[in-house]
Amino acid sequence: MGELEVPALIDINTQIHQNEYVAIMGPSGSGKSTFMNILGCLDTPTTGEYLFNGINVSSLSDDALSAMRNKEIGFIFQNFNLLPRLNALQNVELPLIYSGVKSEERRERALKALDRVGLADRIHHKSSEMSGGQRQRVAIARALVTNPGILLADEPTGALDSKTGDEIMVLFNELHQDGNTIILITHEQEIANHAHRTIFIKDGMIHSDNRNERNLKSPALIQS
Repeated sequence: MGELEVPALIDINTQIHQNEYVAIMGPSGSGKSTFMNILGCLDTPTTGEYLFNGINVSSLSDDALSAMRNKEIGFIFQNFNLLPRLNALQNVELPLIYSGVKSEERRERALKALDRVGLADRIHHKSSEMSGGQRQRVAIARALVTNPGILLADEPTGALDSKTGDEIMVLFNELHQDGNTIILITHEQEIANHAHRTIFIKDGMIHSDNRNERNLKSPALIQS
């Protein structure tokens, strides 16, 4: 606002690899939300470059960014962001509708995604008819249905009780073992401990970037 400019991120330089499981932490105002928005192609940096699979995201048009978000990035939000008038199956089909996938294939892929998260018996339930954990599983299925390169989860357990949150983190661990690349935004150390690597952002800069050797596997570079 006005003429004052406040840099959200300063000299960020990092790489995230295929099949990595990365937690991004930081206090309020640290810049982690801006970092997440750039990783998810929701924002573009004012300076510098963001390369996704070798593509300079900073140079893409709005339409190209939209297509990349739809096909390459599965978003999972704290408050689920499900459409209340649609049932679970219809919510999961939405990204495929935007991609122009035909109805028969849409249904098949959505059913498979819901089965993967343990909700094959809830496909006709609306969000108001499901628990918070079930709604988050629908959101995860929606993120999976396009077979994205990255699952980007923003405080995915923030609206859940601890027991349900633990169940969701078990599911994330399983998805990672299936070969998914997961980037998790969280302010809870207990949640970050599930990841193989934790990037801590403070005052717009990477304060630390540590690997959890107990969980670490050898990844192959897809993004820098």
